[in-house]
Amino acid sequence: MTTATPVDRDAIRRRELAAFLRSRRERITPDQVGLPSFGRRRTPGLRREEVAQLAGVGVTWYTWLEQGRDIKVSEQVLDAIARTLHMDVHERAHLFTLAGAPAPAAPKKFDVSPPILAILGRLAPYPAAVYNARTDILAYNEPFDWLFDVHDMPLEERNSTLQCFLNPEWRARMLDWEDKVPRTVAQLRAAMAEHIDEPAWKSLVKRLRQESPRFEELWNRHDVQPMHSYTKHFYHPVAGTLIFEPTHLWFGSRSEIRLSTFVPGDGDTAAKLVQHLS
Repeated sequence: MTTATPVDRDAIRRRELAAFLRSRRERITPDQVGLPSFGRRRTPGLRREEVAQLAGVGVTWYTWLEQGRDIKVSEQVLDAIARTLHMDVHERAHLFTLAGAPAPAAPKKFDVSPPILAILGRLAPYPAAVYNARTDILAYNEPFDWLFDVHDMPLEERNSTLQCFLNPEWRARMLDWEDKVPRTVAQLRAAMAEHIDEPAWKSLVKRLRQESPRFEELWNRHDVQPMHSYTKHFYHPVAGTLIFEPTHLWFGSRSEIRLSTFVPGDGDTAAKLVQHLS
């Protein structure tokens, strides 16, 4: 009687991880990540050393990971690799599972009710959006999309603080960026006091501190401010300079979900909204 050979599930998982990483690497072209492409490449997509460089890990270490070696990998490194390889939320979760790491926090879906969506539509041509305390953009109307191009962003990237610090195009539209970001960070820190142990909040702050020296500097000040309205100046590539007076309405006395409306701050802005959005 023969004894069945035990299945090495960890080895199978590592092989699946290696194949998955290779497949994701091969689909990304150098120009997608801002790298020059010279001459012919023996394999499609990025080279291993390019992925390692972009993700901030050692080439040897990343090579071992693609070879299915039995090595430990941190959530921070997995997150960097996922971003480098342009993984969506489902691919990122699959990566973490194959690597034997705790599943990443998925963006919480807030079901915006039909009446709220109807209000958003009726507010046009004023830009308006629904946010939570973490500054995730939960819903928005067409004028808001015209102002910020939200529809092109993956769901997990639709966070105004994240875009403010890590998206050059978003930052370029904020004419008073340098004056306003200290308030943005101070408001986020104040709001986080109620969510100090929540993975989604910690993940957002960790990423911002790692990728934005300016955010890291402001975060270390430990300043706090309540949410309040103040005049904002934007530059739209088609309409030019726009001035808004944002207003915030919360859905209930203890709700963290708010409706923010960008009311024109002058007649010129109001006229431009009618011209471009009517």
